[in-house]
Amino acid sequence: MEYSNLSTLQLDALKEVSNIGAGNAATALSMMMGKKVDMTVPAVNVVKLEEVFQESGECAVAGTVVRVLGDISGNMLLVFEQETAENVIKKLVGSKQSPESEMGSSVLCEIANIISASYMNAIAQLTNLVMAPSVPATSFDMLGAILTTTFIESNQYDEYILDIETVFLDSDTEENIGGHFYYIPMPGSLEKILKSIGIN
Repeated sequence: MEYSNLSTLQLDALKEVSNIGAGNAATALSMMMGKKVDMTVPAVNVVKLEEVFQESGECAVAGTVVRVLGDISGNMLLVFEQETAENVIKKLVGSKQSPESEMGSSVLCEIANIISASYMNAIAQLTNLVMAPSVPATSFDMLGAILTTTFIESNQYDEYILDIETVFLDSDTEENIGGHFYYIPMPGSLEKILKSIGIN
């Protein structure tokens, strides 16, 4: 299924699944950080890959990939701009750490693991499909390079991408922390999800 062919109803269904996943992730992150963290999904967008490259392709980011295993397969990719990644790490460990340090990379992997597992659980509960996460892997590069590699690994060559906007809210500072969460299913997996929730 090409992302550009998704109907408004299908996108709304994916947003609803994403919001359930975000709620689960917020609960897990709150326990991890020892304080309340809210997480919302303002929008699920179908964006031309070319537009992402033009607008942000040369932006240096930290990207953490988690492979989806089980009845459906693919990749989940959590992306933070470099400065945002540094702020997230500082909030969690209490001191400034480079995202590329062992500590920084470990924190980003743990966040991606929590969010990905939360999304997978939300999808599994609604669809009865079996899903399991792989061990996360973080890389540091230009956004365009990371997206291209992730798409090729998922056997996806569509010119569009499914972008799940992700916003974290720190309850102590009321500060929004923005990131992007990309779900890149292997061919046939998105159809399975939509069919399982009764939306073809």
